[in-house]
Amino acid sequence: MTAEKRVSMRDVALLAGVSGQTVSRVVNESPRVDPATRQRVESAMARLGYRPHRAARALRTGRSHTIGLVVSTLASVGNSRMLQAVADAASRRGYALTVVTAADADALGAAFDHLRDQGVDGAIVLNEATAAARGAASPSGLQLVVVDSPDDDRFGVVQSDHDAGARAATTHLLDLGHPTVWHLAGPADSYAAAERERGWRAALEGAGLVVPPVVHGDWTSASGHRQGRTLAERPDVSAVFAANDQMALGLLRALAEAGRDVPGDVSVVGFDDIADAADYLPPLTTVRQDFDALGERAVDALIGEIDGDPGVRETVPTRLVVRESTGPGR
Repeated sequence: MTAEKRVSMRDVALLAGVSGQTVSRVVNESPRVDPATRQRVESAMARLGYRPHRAARALRTGRSHTIGLVVSTLASVGNSRMLQAVADAASRRGYALTVVTAADADALGAAFDHLRDQGVDGAIVLNEATAAARGAASPSGLQLVVVDSPDDDRFGVVQSDHDAGARAATTHLLDLGHPTVWHLAGPADSYAAAERERGWRAALEGAGLVVPPVVHGDWTSASGHRQGRTLAERPDVSAVFAANDQMALGLLRALAEAGRDVPGDVSVVGFDDIADAADYLPPLTTVRQDFDALGERAVDALIGEIDGDPGVRETVPTRLVVRESTGPGR
């Protein structure tokens, strides 16, 4: 059996009616190609099924067109959604993705070393892993963008507007007539959890209300159920803002087991608007994070840094989605 011949740049050039150098410029994303010619070359590449040879292009350009993604865990829905969003955004820009996990600063250093060995052009650090990034030395020769982190001049930052989302959730419950709002918070060492707690607290203090004690979970539904049993035992709890939808799910179970109706006895708001939130019982009122936009902007920011642009500081808006888990306070 004869092996199928690999389509070459010369084949593309002949079909497009341009020089081989022009095809090379299109493949290497050079700005020195007019749009009409670029479109003709790209159409020829698609028609012939031409695929650039990544290793050869790396030798010519000094870039691998591969970016790294550093994450502490993929067990949480938010991290999994961000992985998908970053992978999709990178693919649309012609970049491959290498994923590594790192739970602490020591592991993060090893992860950066691994990514450098893989020849990545830069890396995105997600969510909980950013706490380790703040405490670690800046990796030499590796451009970084972090998702959900305080500003740091060493790298770009892209984040959701956690504070505004939490304020909107809390204000929604207060507007329904609840005397106060309790908070089922995320891990104490999480930047996103701290920002959501800050927004909740500011909304209550702005309304002149006493702030109830915070209870902490670990983002899992099991922790929401465990802490939810304590909240369900308190007759003065009529509204709870949970820092993510998974903990809200555990809380809903705890309230049901205690015989407390949602939203008749207790209103519940989550955060994230995961795909299943509309199918909770009852459907969950929650704050929507735009994971696709976060992934897009993180990849754009990283490619910009690779190209020599300064690090960005960008905040992606959140939006309250009202469903049946919230109702008037009694």
